[in-house]
Amino acid sequence: MKQVPITLAIVFLIAASFITYSCAYTVDETEQVILTQFGKPVGDPIVDSGLHFKLPFIQEATFVEKRILEWDGRPNEMPTKDKTYIVVDTFGRWRINDAKQFFLRLRDERSAQSRLDDILGSETRNAIAKHELIELVRTTKDREPIQDAVIIEGPGTAGTLYPISKGRAKIEEEIFAKSAEKLADFGIELLDVRFKRINYNENVQQRIYTRMISERKQIAERFRSEGAGEAAKIIGRKERDLLEIESEAYKKVQEIRGAADAKATEIYASAYNQSEEAVNFYAFIKTMETYEEMLGGDSTLVLTTDSDIFKFLKNIDQND
Repeated sequence: MKQVPITLAIVFLIAASFITYSCAYTVDETEQVILTQFGKPVGDPIVDSGLHFKLPFIQEATFVEKRILEWDGRPNEMPTKDKTYIVVDTFGRWRINDAKQFFLRLRDERSAQSRLDDILGSETRNAIAKHELIELVRTTKDREPIQDAVIIEGPGTAGTLYPISKGRAKIEEEIFAKSAEKLADFGIELLDVRFKRINYNENVQQRIYTRMISERKQIAERFRSEGAGEAAKIIGRKERDLLEIESEAYKKVQEIRGAADAKATEIYASAYNQSEEAVNFYAFIKTMETYEEMLGGDSTLVLTTDSDIFKFLKNIDQND
């Protein structure tokens, strides 16, 4: 008979422990809790960490993340305002700021990620379609680029920086503002949205690369042409300088020779003009030298008897 109260006490302790376990739950610092009764939320979300209690069997505790969560969108192909198809990859950060509303509208994070895909993807596509590509890849409106004057003056658009009206950062702000307003209805606070990567699709990439190669070839050809022109100028200056040097040298040689001939003539004149006999001897010597030059080899001369050069030939027998 004494064992019956002991057994009842044990059963009571087990039942009390089970009920206590069903009533108590622990909230972590990174979580918040929604209490649901028959599937419907009751009361305000519990955001304080520690030990809490609920009605057993009737109420259930649904744990919701309180930390900042990430959203990584899928790369999507979309057209810009100037009809250029690009692949846009975006990412964002968000958190649950109204757990009750979040639970009523979405229930869990998986549904939230799907809704983020829909809203952020749609707003990104709308923003891309309203702006040209240059607005999506540049941020600073008044940036002064470092430009090479040689490339700027060349063919094509290499080195040209087109002006922008908004820029990448402003477009991201537009996407953020419109998306945050829509996500607030789901108890979600959108913290940030950014472009991770913007790239051309494969077909456009090939056309862009071909155009870039063509522009670079034109610039290279221009450099070659300018180099050839400069080389021709250098060669021309070299030829001109060479001719000037040769001309000056020839002039100097002729001046030296003229001065030497004049000096020699002066010496001859002073030597042979001392007497009449010296003058006649000089005339004889020069005539003999002329004979030697004229009568060498198979030369034939036809001279009159009155020729001055013939006077010494007429007197050869007499002289002998």
